[in-house]
Amino acid sequence: MSEEGLARLEALWKRGTDFLGSKYAILGGAMTWVSERHLVSAISNAGGFGVIACGGMTPDLLAAEIDATRALTDKPFGVNLITLHPALDELIDVCADKKVSHMVLAGGLPSGNAIAKIKGFGAKLMCFAPTAALAKKLVRSGVDAIIIEGMEAGGHIGPVSTSVLAQEILPVIRDVPVFVAGGIGRGEAIASYLEMGASGAQLGTRFVVAEECIAHENFKKAFIRASARDAIASVQIDSRFPVIPVRALRNEGTEKFMEVQREVVTRFQGGELSQEEAQMQIEHFWGGALRRAVVDGDVETGSVMAGQSVGMVKSVEPTATIIDELVAQASAYLAA
Repeated sequence: MSEEGLARLEALWKRGTDFLGSKYAILGGAMTWVSERHLVSAISNAGGFGVIACGGMTPDLLAAEIDATRALTDKPFGVNLITLHPALDELIDVCADKKVSHMVLAGGLPSGNAIAKIKGFGAKLMCFAPTAALAKKLVRSGVDAIIIEGMEAGGHIGPVSTSVLAQEILPVIRDVPVFVAGGIGRGEAIASYLEMGASGAQLGTRFVVAEECIAHENFKKAFIRASARDAIASVQIDSRFPVIPVRALRNEGTEKFMEVQREVVTRFQGGELSQEEAQMQIEHFWGGALRRAVVDGDVETGSVMAGQSVGMVKSVEPTATIIDELVAQASAYLAA
């Protein structure tokens, strides 16, 4: 590894490493059913910054997960909470009780109350911003760092690419660190965003095939087999029944989702279903589908959420090997 390139890398992401308290400014994207104690601790132990995906956990489950993660690492890690979780206040209380150092709020604009509660117990708060205007508003609200995530990412996505978001937001958000996410699979990309003004990067898809990740072997094999164009965004059939786009690998489930939407719209038009009933049937289609894929290994009808960087996932490796490779690639790029 080039000493010159490594020194430049350390200088470029120093704001990010200072903020996270980690050796490298590489965040692990919070993936429900995937980002739990084993992967989170492995990322932090390897010099990155792991983040627990609370997802639909109850407060008791989250408390146990934080304790279990601390038993596996003495390095910093964070907790990702979904703003729409019905027990959000109680989950924040758990994080306060456990003295969690870093929090990520995702899935919508956080309330002033949630921000105040998190800031109140001294945690550093990160939030996602899909536009420069919203990023500015979050910073004014007291958010300590911004994450921008492009549509190349896996899971729930917005409509704008990572490269466009970076060009729009990095030049104007200077008061707080900004981490870039979505479609990042190699160190050269991390370095290029750092040169544009980012403080670090967040990767999810790349870590799914880590040895320490508990995802089912079938889930990992699906990632290794897939190319970038296999990771498709779900399609909305009718504007009267909005679908939040989700990027996942094309399979029987994604094809069936299209059929279900068509059937539901036909039944609505025929008077069999009210608009509310029709919307609920569409929304419930994927219920439990991510767990089926990640935990049970049903990669045919389950939801195999993956970003477009899945094409760069070639083999199962230790988390430390993945992070070391990213750092080596970034260093070589900066030394060239």
